[in-house]
Amino acid sequence: MTITTETYHQFINSLLLGDRNQCHHIINEHWEKQFPLLIIYEEMIKKAMYEVGDLWEANKISVATEHLSSGIIESILNDLQLKLKHSANKKNTVLTACVENEFHQIGIKMIGDVFEKNGWKSYFLGANTPNRELVKFASLIQPDVFAVSLSIYSHLPALEKLILAIRTKFPKHLIAVGGQAFRHGGEETIAQYENVVLLQDTFHTEKFIKTLSA
Repeated sequence: MTITTETYHQFINSLLLGDRNQCHHIINEHWEKQFPLLIIYEEMIKKAMYEVGDLWEANKISVATEHLSSGIIESILNDLQLKLKHSANKKNTVLTACVENEFHQIGIKMIGDVFEKNGWKSYFLGANTPNRELVKFASLIQPDVFAVSLSIYSHLPALEKLILAIRTKFPKHLIAVGGQAFRHGGEETIAQYENVVLLQDTFHTEKFIKTLSA
């Protein structure tokens, strides 16, 4: 199953116009037709948000339109999250967050949903999470895996600081990283750190989760 070009254009156009009801209608229609969640995420939501980001960077849309689009997408994600079937016995936990000064939390929210879909408990800390607070909270819940999002390439040093902060308390834990920033590089930086993996998309994330459960 795949999202048609026509449907995607309807979705992105409705999103840019701020038509919340039409955006929800398009997503719900595909959910009811039993489109896989990851197809909806990758071919509709992620694709749309990347396009919105590119349009904003090119000064073709305003900050207001970008914020409005993000708000609609977050409302869709909240709606979809309620529709997911959750395991009653969640033995594994993942802590999901954005690095300091990162305010784009949609991607990491989707990653948390993929973990939940596969029977994990996800603790979502959201955007601009201070390193000290993230590590402090992690010490309370003792997650099995950390998942961190980076949208802006110039924030790569902030990601490295977070990795080092996590390592002070969790020297061997897996840290999964991803986000739009890695379209511009960064793989060589991540490769320097042990037990840090780059997850390119939600499909890759699901495969990664299944290897942990094997």
